[in-house]
Amino acid sequence: MSEKRRDNKGRILRTGESQRTDGRYMYKYVNRAGETKVVYSWKLVPTDRVPKGKRDAISLREKEREIQRDLEDGIDTKGKKMTLCELYAKKTAQRSNVKKNTQTGRKYLMDALEQDRLGSRSIDSIKPSDAKEWAVRMKEKGYSFKTISNYKRSLKASFYMAIEDDYVRKNPFDFQLSEVIEDDSESRQALSEEQEEHLLTFLQQDTVYQKYYDDILILLKTGLRISELCGLTARDLDFENHTINIDHQLLRNQEGYYIETPKTKCGIRKVPMSEEAGKALQRVLKRKTGKSIQIDGYRNFLFLNQKGMPMVACNYTSALKNIVRKYNKYHEEPLPKITPHILRHTFCTRLAQKNMNPKNLQYIMGHSSIMITLNLYAHASQTGANMEMRSLIA
Repeated sequence: MSEKRRDNKGRILRTGESQRTDGRYMYKYVNRAGETKVVYSWKLVPTDRVPKGKRDAISLREKEREIQRDLEDGIDTKGKKMTLCELYAKKTAQRSNVKKNTQTGRKYLMDALEQDRLGSRSIDSIKPSDAKEWAVRMKEKGYSFKTISNYKRSLKASFYMAIEDDYVRKNPFDFQLSEVIEDDSESRQALSEEQEEHLLTFLQQDTVYQKYYDDILILLKTGLRISELCGLTARDLDFENHTINIDHQLLRNQEGYYIETPKTKCGIRKVPMSEEAGKALQRVLKRKTGKSIQIDGYRNFLFLNQKGMPMVACNYTSALKNIVRKYNKYHEEPLPKITPHILRHTFCTRLAQKNMNPKNLQYIMGHSSIMITLNLYAHASQTGANMEMRSLIA
């Protein structure tokens, strides 16, 4: 019988284990791909002491148990050592043909990961507590709840890919974000009919901001996304059939203006043109002078700034902020914060309160899911609920 191998303390070494001349332990094994791999530790078992001046780590036997468990479960021991940044890059590479704003969002998330210590961690070492601590750090850095939630959703999807590829067993980002950080997002509140009337009356009478009257009226009477409004050209208007053709949107980034198709196929639609919206669009056409620049094959944009360049979302966001500030300065009952999206929200809520067929409303809004229409816009109000109940039981 051959003599069993022992370490320098006389302990029997198992198959694959050995001890180097410097005292460090080594374990050799074959991974799923048939490659020979080696791991090291200064400790054979957890109770061993690490030599003075050497970095502490888990013992060789603990590493062996992890390796054997991974091999039994089919875990890719090489893949699990990729960093979180590498995993996210691998996930996004699977769908590279995306819109520019999606590309920008991906870059922002990658930048955030690279600047945070979690980004360089191996994915097998990231626990739910680590992911939650990341969310807290993001909040402390000034990121909004909505942004953190979007980033978390992307990382959660990346880890599900890692699970399918047998890199890891669990998803550390599978937790409720609101249980970790406070959801301080401002809920979208539609303007009341009275507030809407006050806003439009103020715009009609104010010598500085009356130039935005038609733009804001059209948003309130069509429910267009602000990028869709900015992208409108004369050929998108069908006054004979009372419709507005929506098949593109105008955006701008650091590189300049560009045209994108709607986010989903449902965004391509023909929005009904009410009589009030039609008159406003006629006025816009009438006061339009000259031709604006051509952008990705589109020209003759309806909404231009003082320099003759197409208006974009940030222009209207800024204008609305100033409008509300001036209005509130001279009126006792202030208007709430108003953004282009709140105008769209107001349009949809108003139609929902008038019991418009939800599927028709979904089409007009260009929502990909009926649940978006119902959950985000068709908010019941106390007044509406009261009136409807009284009419039903009268």
